[in-house]
Amino acid sequence: MRRFAIGLMALAWAAACSTPEAPAATVDPNIAKVENGLLVRSQVAGEPVQTWTLAERMAFYNVPGVSIAVIADGKIAWAKGYGVLEAGKPHAINPNTIFQAGSISKPVAGIAALRMVEQGRLSLDAPINDALKSWKIPDNEFTAMAPVTLRQIMSHGAGLTVHGFPGYAAGKPVPTVQQVLDGAPPANTAAVRVDKKPGASWRYSGGGYTVMQLAMTEVAGKDFVTLTDELALKPMGMARSTYLNPVPAANLANAATAHTREGVAVPGHSHTYPEMAAASLWSTPSDLARMGLAVVDAARGTSGAILVPDMTKQMLTKQMGTYGLGFSLAEPGDGQVFSHSGVDEGFEAAFFTYTDGHGGAAIMTNAQGGSALAREIMASLSATYGWKFGAVVAR
Repeated sequence: MRRFAIGLMALAWAAACSTPEAPAATVDPNIAKVENGLLVRSQVAGEPVQTWTLAERMAFYNVPGVSIAVIADGKIAWAKGYGVLEAGKPHAINPNTIFQAGSISKPVAGIAALRMVEQGRLSLDAPINDALKSWKIPDNEFTAMAPVTLRQIMSHGAGLTVHGFPGYAAGKPVPTVQQVLDGAPPANTAAVRVDKKPGASWRYSGGGYTVMQLAMTEVAGKDFVTLTDELALKPMGMARSTYLNPVPAANLANAATAHTREGVAVPGHSHTYPEMAAASLWSTPSDLARMGLAVVDAARGTSGAILVPDMTKQMLTKQMGTYGLGFSLAEPGDGQVFSHSGVDEGFEAAFFTYTDGHGGAAIMTNAQGGSALAREIMASLSATYGWKFGAVVAR
């Protein structure tokens, strides 16, 4: 029955992904400014500032495809795709093209987890082991000092190991979540364990978010794809997004292919990530922008927002290091920003939104090297719209 439900979800998602965006009535003049004003963010003071076109920098970084969505004045101002789904093939990127979002998966999954906290099904501050059934974080001298909590996991302060995950190439065995957490074959990463006092210091841990994933599914009694669709993706209007992977055949026609740093397609299209909360989200920049605007609504205390005001305040307050609950937080001088970047095998992405909604962007690419390109696009966006986040820094 569960496979049947996921199959129906895949069909519904395929229909959503094939729905074209409504054409814009007029062309936003800022688009050309952004496309022709890419900048290296670090500039030598007093020297002429060099700019490039987006096409020039895509070629420089061997990035076959890029998609951008921009938030301005509290709404999605424009979205546009560039390049191709796969190098050497003619199929063009468009605003509906889906990419793997990498670690941007984490804050989206985190929103679903926080909704479970609001519903009383999870606790931010109780031991996370209380919510786990089939597997528990092994006790040791560090957990004897303090238990691991969901708050610590979401802010990367739980003392848990394993920074990130390489995924599994097409045709390779894919482990269960429990095998991933124990580092047991066919898992290709080490066991997720506590190796320093929980709550004492910050260290990025995709392993922690995999623990969160298991806790969410075991408490809810639902698979992660269904759970996140119900609690986060649908409520935020992210109709073209899913944690389901590998990509169903019905979606491949408009799914970007992963590429190496040299611009060579990854065999088998893309990697599979059983570590869904940490890395498996497929999405579009427009959907990520919708998520950003949903958080803006929640921060404003809008009735019916994705989270209640108190929970939103906690999410957007630094808990450990620069992290709130799921997002990295910054104050560049023109407002608070919540952001996250993402890297999967052959995909790199960046996302940010000002908490007051006056600006933001999501940039998704289908190659290693895309993060460097995204930083230059961000610098162009900041110069075009007058934002301080991502702006050029003189040295």
